[in-house]
Amino acid sequence: MTSVFLLFILGLALLISGAELLVRGASRLAALAGVAPLVIGLTVVAFGTSAPELAVSVHSALLSSADIALGNVVGSNIFNVLFILGLSAIVAPLSVSVRLVRFDVPIMIGVSALVPVMAFDGNISRTDGFLLFAGILAYTVFTVRQGSKAGVSGDNNLVDTGRQGMLLSLIFIVSGLGMLVIGSRWLVDGATAAAKSFGVSELVIGLTIVAAGTSLPEAATSVMASVKGERDIAVGNVVGSNIFNILSVLGLSALAGPDGVRVSSAALRFDIPVMVAVAVACAPVFFTGFRISRGEGLLFIAYYVLYTVYLVLAAAHYKSLPFLTNIVLLFVLPLTAVTILVPLYIRMKKKEASHGSSH
Repeated sequence: MTSVFLLFILGLALLISGAELLVRGASRLAALAGVAPLVIGLTVVAFGTSAPELAVSVHSALLSSADIALGNVVGSNIFNVLFILGLSAIVAPLSVSVRLVRFDVPIMIGVSALVPVMAFDGNISRTDGFLLFAGILAYTVFTVRQGSKAGVSGDNNLVDTGRQGMLLSLIFIVSGLGMLVIGSRWLVDGATAAAKSFGVSELVIGLTIVAAGTSLPEAATSVMASVKGERDIAVGNVVGSNIFNILSVLGLSALAGPDGVRVSSAALRFDIPVMVAVAVACAPVFFTGFRISRGEGLLFIAYYVLYTVYLVLAAAHYKSLPFLTNIVLLFVLPLTAVTILVPLYIRMKKKEASHGSSH
């Protein structure tokens, strides 16, 4: 058991280190091209920090561990919004750009809603995987083009120009990818062995330990960006990561799996709807003043704790689970709706009043 735990920890360490190298190298190359910070957050940083999810899920799909492949994507998306955005907002209230609210968040909601549609028959096929991956190519091209039109110049203090700087960036990228491949293999092997020894399903392991572990690069990046005042990168990293996880990670996993990615009834019934609900919840939260307040951050964190507790109790076949479900449905969800929608209603009324006084 000690060797399994050590394998898991070493795999996680390699994933985090590899993602750090990958993001650093890719960010330098992106800055050389003169791309806006929000676009860097939505693409280079988001895709780089999601590389662990990509490595783990594709490797799991190749091993026919579909529950870990799917659980990692679904769990990571839930973790990204509830825990990472929540923690980042607690550190410092996050401003949300108009572009995110009008374009990227609706795309995140749309691709999230696409998952239960594709998984309705209990399988995300290779055809589904191809369509998803085509989506990430289109999204990336559009986002980069929009960023290029902004005409942002590269920061010479952050980027080494010339051939030496390019070579160093490429070394970082290749080294990071290599560490991700090895780390993903160790992490999946360790997580699978742990699941079997404790009698916990691979789906729960994928939704919790693996999902949180592979999302640590996003957590570190967004919290650090929030501390440094780079709030476009903090929020863009999460939104971009969630889009990438579904379109690229799930898409490539479906293409890599012998028969696509099998979707369990438990995931289809509970975890995937939670992922969609979390994505939808971003719209009113982001729209209220185009910011995420500390109170909303605390609400997100509380929801993630509740979700994790639910998974653990469900895995343990806890007798009072139906009672907890009723509490969530009858009290927590309505209270959350009031907390989010009341500020939205007040903001809309103020906007109407200001328009009325101007006339």
